[in-house]
Amino acid sequence: MAAAMKECVEKSTDGDGLDNEERNLLSVAYKNVVGARRSAWRVISSIEQKSESSDKKQTMAREYREKVEEELKTICKEVLDLLDKFLIPQAKALHYKKGADEEDSGGPPPADSLVFYLKMKGDYYRYLAEVSQGDKKGEVVGKSCSSYKEADEIAETMATTHPIRLGLALNFSVFYYEIMNSPEKACELAKKAFDDAITHLDSLNEESYKDSTLIMQLLRDNLTLWTTDTQPDEGDTQEQEQCH
Repeated sequence: MAAAMKECVEKSTDGDGLDNEERNLLSVAYKNVVGARRSAWRVISSIEQKSESSDKKQTMAREYREKVEEELKTICKEVLDLLDKFLIPQAKALHYKKGADEEDSGGPPPADSLVFYLKMKGDYYRYLAEVSQGDKKGEVVGKSCSSYKEADEIAETMATTHPIRLGLALNFSVFYYEIMNSPEKACELAKKAFDDAITHLDSLNEESYKDSTLIMQLLRDNLTLWTTDTQPDEGDTQEQEQCH
């Protein structure tokens, strides 16, 4: 499925980019592929750390971890390449064109696709950060943060209950908690997104209600987890699996 969606992106040269259904299929396809390897990496790393230094099991675990890391990095770089070469430029062109067209009406241009792809870029650099070390880790952390921040600025024009805006807040807060080791900032971001959304919950249409309330529940779950005295196990934190 990921290969098919990659081909779809590369052939999408009409300027309009992917439609909503294609966009979600792309996200799910790569999320499934990369998600399996992220889970495997965590399990293998745990086995490696618990094994004795002379243990044959540790050597086998290290070799397998390195193999999974390379696969994960290849997938992430493939997605980032699609985003940088095709999806983000198309979304930016469309976003600012619509902005110019709607300038007289005073309404903001639709930001859905652009925020979606910038969030996706932040996510995949975050996945790289999970398996990177030293200077390389610093580089990908910086790129993840700047992508999330750019998305966050543009998302200010969207409704506080919009599933894409909420999904961005969810994953950006996970970035602060897991990558930056900044629980205070993570909680601040997640709480603000939840509080802002709940005050406008009555204005949600039926189509978005299920998606938005699901993400709000994930935000609340993370806040509960992050504010407890016990440090959560790695992988317990909830992040968005799919944007709509």
